[in-house]
Amino acid sequence: MAESPVEPWERQSGESPQAFEAFAVYRDLGPARSITKVVQQLGKSRPLLSRWSSQYAWVMRASAYDREQDRLFLADQQQARRDVARRHAKLAQAFLGKAVARLQGLDPRELSPSELLRYFQVAAEIERRAAGEEPAGGVAPDGAEGPDLESLSDEDRRSRMDLLRRELERRLAEGAQ
Repeated sequence: MAESPVEPWERQSGESPQAFEAFAVYRDLGPARSITKVVQQLGKSRPLLSRWSSQYAWVMRASAYDREQDRLFLADQQQARRDVARRHAKLAQAFLGKAVARLQGLDPRELSPSELLRYFQVAAEIERRAAGEEPAGGVAPDGAEGPDLESLSDEDRRSRMDLLRRELERRLAEGAQ
């Protein structure tokens, strides 16, 4: 079986354990690394460390290590964002389910139409954001009141509530597929 290639930040062929130890100290110093700092940490001579640095391409290897660390960090961040989006999508679906159940058994006297509309807007907005969509243009921003439904007639309010209930049921049916 063929050996896997050695990464630049690992011990290189022909590199002594002492030379690699010095490189590892240099590599792990981060962006402020210098041979002077390695001399101070290891107590080895500057000419020896400069020779090893040149012979074993410390600057290039440390740069490759930094790029790999950045790549790993970005991959971790991306995975964390995906995990958050999945959790939020599940929470939004559960919240929408609660809203539909509440709407189906709602006594119109218990909740004002503007409260109901806001309930729906918040749930829909959470679901959109969890799916990675931009906020909908018609949704009131956080902290803003929904449209003034108090000025509508009872019939118009019932009509709006019915539309909201049907929209929630449609979204839940889509999510269950």
